[in-house]
Amino acid sequence: MAKFAQRMKTMEKSALAIRNLFGAMNDPEIISFGGGAPAKEALPIDIIREITNEVMRTDKRGVEALQYGNVMGLMDLREAILHELLAPKGVKGKVDNILITNGGLEPINLTCQLYVDPGDVILVESPTFVQAVEIFEMFQAKCIAVDMDDNGMVPEDLEAKILKYKPKMIYVIPTFQNPTGRTLSLDRRQKIAELGSNYDIIILEDDPYRDIRYSGKDLLPIKAFDKTGHTIMANSFSKIFSPGSRLGYVLANDEVTAKLFDAKTATNSHTSTLVQVICAEFFKRGYYPAHLKKICDLYRERRDTMIECIDEFFPKETKRIFPDGGLFTWAELPGGINTTELLIESSTNPEVKVSYVAGESFFAEGGGKGNNCMRISFGGVTPDRIRIGIEKLGNLLSSKL
Repeated sequence: MAKFAQRMKTMEKSALAIRNLFGAMNDPEIISFGGGAPAKEALPIDIIREITNEVMRTDKRGVEALQYGNVMGLMDLREAILHELLAPKGVKGKVDNILITNGGLEPINLTCQLYVDPGDVILVESPTFVQAVEIFEMFQAKCIAVDMDDNGMVPEDLEAKILKYKPKMIYVIPTFQNPTGRTLSLDRRQKIAELGSNYDIIILEDDPYRDIRYSGKDLLPIKAFDKTGHTIMANSFSKIFSPGSRLGYVLANDEVTAKLFDAKTATNSHTSTLVQVICAEFFKRGYYPAHLKKICDLYRERRDTMIECIDEFFPKETKRIFPDGGLFTWAELPGGINTTELLIESSTNPEVKVSYVAGESFFAEGGGKGNNCMRISFGGVTPDRIRIGIEKLGNLLSSKL
Protein backbone atom coordinates (compact mmCIF):
# COMPACT_ATOMS: atom_id res chain seq x y z
CA MET A 1 0.00 0.00 0.00
CA ALA A 2 1.32 3.44 -0.89
CA LYS A 3 2.25 5.69 2.03
CA PHE A 4 -0.11 8.46 3.04
CA ALA A 5 1.16 12.02 2.79
CA GLN A 6 2.97 13.37 5.83
CA ARG A 7 0.12 15.85 6.42
CA MET A 8 -2.15 12.95 7.46
CA LYS A 9 0.26 12.13 10.29
CA THR A 10 0.59 15.78 11.30
CA MET A 11 -3.17 16.19 11.74
CA GLU A 12 -3.76 12.81 13.39
CA LYS A 13 -4.50 14.04 16.93
CA SER A 14 -6.90 16.83 15.97
CA ALA A 15 -8.62 14.59 13.40
CA LEU A 16 -9.30 11.98 16.11
CA ALA A 17 -10.92 14.63 18.31
CA ILE A 18 -13.23 15.65 15.47
CA ARG A 19 -14.09 12.03 14.66
CA ASN A 20 -15.10 11.37 18.26
CA LEU A 21 -17.17 14.54 18.36
CA PHE A 22 -19.29 13.62 15.35
CA GLY A 23 -19.75 10.09 16.63
CA ALA A 24 -21.39 11.29 19.86
CA MET A 25 -23.62 13.74 17.99
CA ASN A 26 -25.27 10.99 15.99
CA ASP A 27 -26.37 8.71 18.85
CA PRO A 28 -30.14 9.29 19.34
CA GLU A 29 -30.10 7.80 22.86
CA ILE A 30 -27.66 10.40 24.17
CA ILE A 31 -28.52 13.89 25.35
CA SER A 32 -25.75 15.58 23.42
CA PHE A 33 -24.25 18.83 24.60
CA GLY A 34 -21.32 18.05 22.33
CA GLY A 35 -22.20 19.31 18.87
CA GLY A 36 -22.44 22.88 17.66
CA ALA A 37 -25.50 22.28 15.50
CA PRO A 38 -28.32 24.85 15.50
CA ALA A 39 -31.70 23.95 16.92
CA LYS A 40 -34.00 22.14 14.51
CA GLU A 41 -36.56 24.84 15.35
CA ALA A 42 -34.11 27.42 13.99
CA LEU A 43 -34.17 25.98 10.48
CA PRO A 44 -36.45 28.01 8.15
CA ILE A 45 -37.89 24.90 6.49
CA ASP A 46 -41.25 26.32 5.42
CA ILE A 47 -39.68 29.49 4.04
CA ILE A 48 -37.08 27.56 2.07
CA ARG A 49 -39.75 25.25 0.63
CA GLU A 50 -41.79 28.28 -0.46
CA ILE A 51 -38.78 29.96 -2.07
CA THR A 52 -37.66 26.78 -3.80
CA ASN A 53 -41.11 26.10 -5.25
CA GLU A 54 -41.27 29.61 -6.68
CA VAL A 55 -37.77 29.97 -8.12
CA MET A 56 -37.21 26.45 -9.49
CA ARG A 57 -38.92 27.19 -12.80
CA THR A 58 -37.46 27.73 -16.23
CA ASP A 59 -39.00 31.20 -16.40
CA LYS A 60 -37.65 32.13 -12.94
CA ARG A 61 -34.22 31.20 -11.55
CA GLY A 62 -34.28 27.45 -12.22
CA VAL A 63 -31.67 27.48 -14.99
CA GLU A 64 -29.39 29.79 -13.02
CA ALA A 65 -29.70 27.58 -9.93
CA LEU A 66 -28.76 24.38 -11.77
CA GLN A 67 -26.06 25.76 -14.06
CA TYR A 68 -22.38 26.56 -13.48
CA GLY A 69 -21.96 29.81 -11.58
CA ASN A 70 -19.63 32.71 -10.88
CA VAL A 71 -16.46 31.77 -8.98
CA MET A 72 -17.02 34.69 -6.59
CA GLY A 73 -20.66 33.76 -5.98
CA LEU A 74 -24.03 35.23 -6.91
CA MET A 75 -24.11 39.01 -7.04
CA ASP A 76 -27.39 39.38 -5.11
CA LEU A 77 -26.16 37.14 -2.28
CA ARG A 78 -22.92 39.12 -2.00
CA GLU A 79 -24.93 42.35 -1.97
CA ALA A 80 -27.06 40.97 0.88
CA ILE A 81 -23.91 40.14 2.82
CA LEU A 82 -22.51 43.60 2.28
CA HIS A 83 -25.65 45.57 3.14
CA GLU A 84 -27.39 43.36 5.71
CA LEU A 85 -24.57 41.51 7.49
CA LEU A 86 -21.44 43.66 7.21
CA ALA A 87 -22.51 47.32 7.02
CA PRO A 88 -24.69 47.15 10.18
CA LYS A 89 -21.64 45.79 12.03
CA GLY A 90 -19.43 48.68 10.94
CA VAL A 91 -17.53 46.86 8.18
CA LYS A 92 -17.00 48.74 4.94
CA GLY A 93 -16.19 46.86 1.78
CA LYS A 94 -17.05 46.16 -1.83
CA VAL A 95 -19.15 43.41 -3.34
CA ASP A 96 -16.13 42.46 -5.44
CA ASN A 97 -14.18 41.66 -2.26
CA ILE A 98 -16.68 39.06 -1.03
CA LEU A 99 -16.19 35.43 -2.07
CA ILE A 100 -18.96 32.88 -1.38
CA THR A 101 -17.56 29.64 0.02
CA ASN A 102 -18.61 26.11 0.89
CA GLY A 103 -19.36 26.67 4.56
CA GLY A 104 -17.29 28.46 7.17
CA LEU A 105 -14.34 26.07 7.04
CA GLU A 106 -13.44 26.77 3.41
CA PRO A 107 -12.29 30.36 4.10
CA ILE A 108 -9.81 28.91 6.62
CA ASN A 109 -8.66 26.32 4.10
CA LEU A 110 -8.35 28.84 1.25
CA THR A 111 -6.41 31.29 3.44
CA CYS A 112 -3.99 28.51 4.34
CA GLN A 113 -3.58 27.73 0.65
CA LEU A 114 -2.57 31.35 0.11
CA TYR A 115 -0.14 31.76 2.98
CA VAL A 116 0.89 28.64 4.87
CA ASP A 117 4.01 26.62 4.07
CA PRO A 118 5.13 23.55 6.06
CA GLY A 119 6.72 24.66 9.31
CA ASP A 120 5.02 28.06 9.45
CA VAL A 121 3.73 29.20 12.83
CA ILE A 122 0.08 30.14 13.42
CA LEU A 123 -0.88 31.78 16.71
CA VAL A 124 -4.22 30.58 18.10
CA GLU A 125 -6.29 31.22 21.20
CA SER A 126 -5.92 28.96 24.20
CA PRO A 127 -8.33 27.18 23.89
CA THR A 128 -9.39 27.35 20.23
CA PHE A 129 -11.63 25.70 17.62
CA VAL A 130 -10.20 22.22 17.15
CA GLN A 131 -11.36 21.88 13.53
CA ALA A 132 -9.35 24.97 12.58
CA VAL A 133 -6.32 23.36 14.20
CA GLU A 134 -7.00 20.25 12.13
CA ILE A 135 -6.83 22.37 8.96
CA PHE A 136 -3.66 24.17 10.09
CA GLU A 137 -2.00 20.85 10.88
CA MET A 138 -3.06 19.46 7.51
CA PHE A 139 -0.96 22.25 5.99
CA GLN A 140 1.85 21.17 8.36
CA ALA A 141 1.82 24.43 10.29
CA LYS A 142 2.80 24.65 13.94
CA CYS A 143 0.09 26.07 16.23
CA ILE A 144 1.27 28.14 19.19
CA ALA A 145 -1.27 28.99 21.88
CA VAL A 146 -1.86 32.54 23.13
CA ASP A 147 -3.28 33.18 26.58
CA MET A 148 -6.96 34.11 27.00
CA ASP A 149 -8.89 35.63 29.87
CA ASP A 150 -12.53 36.62 30.24
CA ASN A 151 -12.02 39.39 27.67
CA GLY A 152 -10.53 37.11 25.02
CA MET A 153 -7.04 36.83 23.59
CA VAL A 154 -4.48 38.71 25.71
CA PRO A 155 -2.67 41.28 23.49
CA GLU A 156 0.47 41.39 25.65
CA ASP A 157 1.00 37.64 25.34
CA LEU A 158 0.10 37.83 21.64
CA GLU A 159 2.78 40.45 20.96
CA ALA A 160 5.36 38.56 23.00
CA LYS A 161 4.73 35.43 20.91
CA ILE A 162 4.82 37.42 17.68
CA LEU A 163 8.32 38.57 18.62
CA LYS A 164 9.38 35.08 19.70
CA TYR A 165 7.90 32.89 16.95
CA LYS A 166 7.59 35.21 13.89
CA PRO A 167 4.21 33.74 12.90
CA LYS A 168 2.69 33.77 9.43
CA MET A 169 -0.86 34.17 10.75
CA ILE A 170 -3.01 34.83 13.83
CA TYR A 171 -6.30 32.95 14.09
CA VAL A 172 -8.97 34.43 16.34
CA ILE A 173 -12.69 33.85 16.99
CA PRO A 174 -13.66 37.19 18.51
CA THR A 175 -17.37 36.79 19.29
CA PHE A 176 -18.94 34.05 21.44
CA GLN A 177 -15.79 32.08 20.88
CA ASN A 178 -15.76 28.38 20.17
CA PRO A 179 -15.26 26.66 22.60
CA THR A 180 -15.59 29.09 25.52
CA GLY A 181 -18.37 31.51 24.53
CA ARG A 182 -16.12 34.45 25.45
CA THR A 183 -16.14 37.72 23.53
CA LEU A 184 -13.02 39.71 22.68
CA SER A 185 -13.26 43.23 24.09
CA LEU A 186 -13.42 46.25 21.77
CA ASP A 187 -10.02 47.67 22.70
CA ARG A 188 -8.39 44.29 22.10
CA ARG A 189 -10.01 44.01 18.68
CA GLN A 190 -8.40 47.29 17.71
CA LYS A 191 -5.05 46.24 19.20
CA ILE A 192 -5.00 42.93 17.33
CA ALA A 193 -5.74 44.68 14.03
CA GLU A 194 -2.85 47.06 14.74
CA LEU A 195 -0.49 44.19 15.58
CA GLY A 196 -1.28 42.53 12.26
CA SER A 197 -0.47 45.75 10.42
CA ASN A 198 2.63 46.63 12.45
CA TYR A 199 4.24 43.18 12.18
CA ASP A 200 2.98 42.28 8.66
CA ILE A 201 0.97 39.27 9.85
CA ILE A 202 -2.35 38.02 8.52
CA ILE A 203 -5.20 38.18 11.03
CA LEU A 204 -7.78 35.51 10.19
CA GLU A 205 -10.96 36.70 11.92
CA ASP A 206 -13.40 33.79 12.10
CA ASP A 207 -16.76 35.14 13.30
CA PRO A 208 -19.59 32.64 12.60
CA TYR A 209 -21.49 33.29 15.85
CA ARG A 210 -21.44 37.10 15.70
CA ASP A 211 -24.98 37.59 14.42
CA ILE A 212 -26.70 35.46 17.06
CA ARG A 213 -26.29 37.94 19.91
CA TYR A 214 -29.19 37.96 22.34
CA SER A 215 -27.80 40.06 25.19
CA GLY A 216 -25.12 42.70 25.59
CA LYS A 217 -23.92 45.27 23.07
CA ASP A 218 -22.68 44.70 19.52
CA LEU A 219 -18.94 45.23 19.04
CA LEU A 220 -17.14 46.28 15.88
CA PRO A 221 -15.31 43.39 14.21
CA ILE A 222 -11.51 43.36 14.04
CA LYS A 223 -11.88 44.01 10.30
CA ALA A 224 -13.47 47.40 11.08
CA PHE A 225 -10.11 48.53 12.53
CA ASP A 226 -8.00 47.15 9.67
CA LYS A 227 -6.27 49.97 7.75
CA THR A 228 -3.74 47.90 5.80
CA GLY A 229 -5.65 44.86 4.52
CA HIS A 230 -3.97 42.44 6.91
CA THR A 231 -7.27 41.21 8.37
CA ILE A 232 -9.23 38.58 6.47
CA MET A 233 -12.80 38.08 7.70
CA ALA A 234 -14.44 34.66 7.47
CA ASN A 235 -18.06 33.89 8.27
CA SER A 236 -20.79 31.34 7.74
CA PHE A 237 -24.52 31.02 7.12
CA SER A 238 -24.67 27.80 9.15
CA LYS A 239 -25.93 29.43 12.34
CA ILE A 240 -28.26 32.06 10.84
CA PHE A 241 -29.68 30.16 7.85
CA SER A 242 -28.78 26.48 7.52
CA PRO A 243 -25.68 24.35 8.18
CA GLY A 244 -26.84 21.90 5.50
CA SER A 245 -26.64 24.63 2.88
CA ARG A 246 -22.84 24.71 3.36
CA LEU A 247 -22.63 28.44 2.69
CA GLY A 248 -20.02 30.84 3.99
CA TYR A 249 -18.09 33.86 2.81
CA VAL A 250 -14.75 35.59 3.10
CA LEU A 251 -13.98 39.32 2.88
CA ALA A 252 -10.50 40.55 2.00
CA ASN A 253 -8.75 43.37 0.11
CA ASP A 254 -8.26 43.43 -3.66
CA GLU A 255 -4.89 41.67 -3.71
CA VAL A 256 -5.95 38.87 -1.37
CA THR A 257 -9.31 38.44 -3.12
CA ALA A 258 -7.56 37.87 -6.46
CA LYS A 259 -5.52 35.06 -4.90
CA LEU A 260 -8.58 33.61 -3.15
CA PHE A 261 -10.25 33.50 -6.57
CA ASP A 262 -7.37 31.39 -7.92
CA ALA A 263 -7.37 29.06 -4.91
CA LYS A 264 -11.14 28.64 -5.19
CA THR A 265 -11.01 27.66 -8.86
CA ALA A 266 -8.33 25.11 -8.07
CA THR A 267 -10.40 23.69 -5.19
CA ASN A 268 -13.99 23.40 -6.42
CA SER A 269 -14.64 26.05 -9.12
CA HIS A 270 -17.52 27.69 -7.24
CA THR A 271 -20.04 27.15 -4.47
CA SER A 272 -23.39 25.52 -5.28
CA THR A 273 -25.56 27.97 -7.20
CA LEU A 274 -28.72 26.17 -6.08
CA VAL A 275 -28.29 26.99 -2.39
CA GLN A 276 -26.96 30.46 -3.21
CA VAL A 277 -30.15 31.29 -5.13
CA ILE A 278 -32.35 30.13 -2.26
CA CYS A 279 -30.30 32.01 0.34
CA ALA A 280 -30.21 35.18 -1.77
CA GLU A 281 -34.00 35.10 -2.12
CA PHE A 282 -34.30 34.55 1.65
CA PHE A 283 -32.61 37.92 2.20
CA LYS A 284 -34.17 39.75 -0.78
CA ARG A 285 -37.68 38.84 0.32
CA GLY A 286 -37.08 40.27 3.78
CA TYR A 287 -37.25 37.08 5.83
CA TYR A 288 -33.96 37.54 7.65
CA PRO A 289 -34.81 40.13 10.39
CA ALA A 290 -37.78 38.19 11.79
CA HIS A 291 -35.90 34.90 11.50
CA LEU A 292 -32.91 36.32 13.38
CA LYS A 293 -35.15 37.57 16.18
CA LYS A 294 -36.81 34.17 16.41
CA ILE A 295 -33.56 32.24 16.76
CA CYS A 296 -32.07 34.75 19.21
CA ASP A 297 -35.14 34.40 21.43
CA LEU A 298 -34.84 30.62 21.16
CA TYR A 299 -31.17 30.51 22.11
CA ARG A 300 -31.57 33.06 24.91
CA GLU A 301 -34.08 30.76 26.62
CA ARG A 302 -31.78 27.77 26.22
CA ARG A 303 -28.74 29.67 27.47
CA ASP A 304 -30.64 30.88 30.52
CA THR A 305 -31.84 27.35 31.26
CA MET A 306 -28.34 25.95 30.82
CA ILE A 307 -26.68 28.50 33.12
CA GLU A 308 -29.42 28.10 35.75
CA CYS A 309 -29.00 24.31 35.70
CA ILE A 310 -25.20 24.41 35.85
CA ASP A 311 -25.42 26.69 38.88
CA GLU A 312 -27.96 24.37 40.49
CA PHE A 313 -26.56 20.91 39.73
CA PHE A 314 -22.81 21.20 39.10
CA PRO A 315 -20.32 21.26 41.98
CA LYS A 316 -20.39 24.66 43.68
CA GLU A 317 -16.75 25.45 42.85
CA THR A 318 -17.43 25.14 39.11
CA LYS A 319 -16.43 28.17 37.03
CA ARG A 320 -18.59 28.74 33.97
CA ILE A 321 -18.91 31.35 31.21
CA PHE A 322 -22.09 33.38 30.72
CA PRO A 323 -22.14 34.00 26.93
CA ASP A 324 -24.02 36.94 25.38
CA GLY A 325 -24.74 34.89 22.28
CA GLY A 326 -23.68 31.87 20.31
CA LEU A 327 -24.28 28.23 21.15
CA PHE A 328 -21.76 27.31 23.86
CA THR A 329 -20.74 27.73 27.43
CA TRP A 330 -17.52 26.53 29.07
CA ALA A 331 -17.14 24.94 32.49
CA GLU A 332 -13.99 24.51 34.55
CA LEU A 333 -14.48 21.81 37.16
CA PRO A 334 -12.99 21.43 40.65
CA GLY A 335 -11.46 18.48 42.43
CA GLY A 336 -9.17 17.10 39.75
CA ILE A 337 -12.01 15.75 37.60
CA ASN A 338 -10.64 14.64 34.23
CA THR A 339 -13.34 15.35 31.65
CA THR A 340 -11.68 13.21 28.97
CA GLU A 341 -11.93 10.13 31.18
CA LEU A 342 -15.35 11.10 32.52
CA LEU A 343 -16.83 11.40 29.01
CA ILE A 344 -16.57 7.65 28.48
CA GLU A 345 -18.68 7.00 31.57
CA SER A 346 -21.15 9.85 31.04
CA SER A 347 -21.94 8.81 27.48
CA THR A 348 -22.15 5.03 28.07
CA ASN A 349 -23.62 4.73 31.57
CA PRO A 350 -27.31 3.93 31.00
CA GLU A 351 -28.19 6.04 34.05
CA VAL A 352 -26.54 9.11 32.48
CA LYS A 353 -26.18 8.95 28.66
CA VAL A 354 -25.04 12.57 28.37
CA SER A 355 -22.20 13.81 26.16
CA TYR A 356 -20.15 17.01 25.95
CA VAL A 357 -16.76 17.84 24.48
CA ALA A 358 -13.79 17.34 26.77
CA GLY A 359 -11.80 20.56 27.13
CA GLU A 360 -8.37 19.05 26.58
CA SER A 361 -8.92 18.67 22.82
CA PHE A 362 -9.21 22.47 22.36
CA PHE A 363 -5.74 23.31 23.69
CA ALA A 364 -3.10 23.34 20.98
CA GLU A 365 -0.31 23.31 23.55
CA GLY A 366 -1.30 19.83 24.78
CA GLY A 367 0.27 18.50 27.97
CA GLY A 368 -3.10 17.78 29.55
CA LYS A 369 -4.09 21.43 29.76
CA GLY A 370 -7.86 21.84 30.04
CA ASN A 371 -8.45 18.28 31.18
CA ASN A 372 -10.75 19.60 33.92
CA CYS A 373 -12.83 21.63 31.43
CA MET A 374 -15.74 20.92 29.12
CA ARG A 375 -17.51 22.67 26.26
CA ILE A 376 -21.27 22.45 26.65
CA SER A 377 -23.53 23.31 23.74
CA PHE A 378 -27.12 24.30 24.48
CA GLY A 379 -28.17 25.34 20.96
CA GLY A 380 -29.62 22.05 19.73
CA VAL A 381 -31.17 20.87 23.01
CA THR A 382 -34.65 21.79 24.27
CA PRO A 383 -34.93 23.40 27.72
CA ASP A 384 -36.54 20.32 29.31
CA ARG A 385 -33.76 18.04 28.03
CA ILE A 386 -31.14 20.58 29.11
CA ARG A 387 -32.48 20.32 32.67
CA ILE A 388 -32.58 16.51 32.58
CA GLY A 389 -29.12 16.20 31.04
CA ILE A 390 -27.37 18.72 33.27
CA GLU A 391 -28.91 17.24 36.40
CA LYS A 392 -27.66 13.77 35.42
CA LEU A 393 -24.23 15.11 34.51
CA GLY A 394 -24.07 17.18 37.70
CA ASN A 395 -24.89 14.15 39.85
CA LEU A 396 -22.13 12.19 38.12
CA LEU A 397 -19.65 15.02 38.68
CA SER A 398 -20.57 15.28 42.37
CA SER A 399 -20.02 11.54 42.81
CA LYS A 400 -16.43 11.95 41.61
CA LEU A 401 -15.44 14.57 44.20
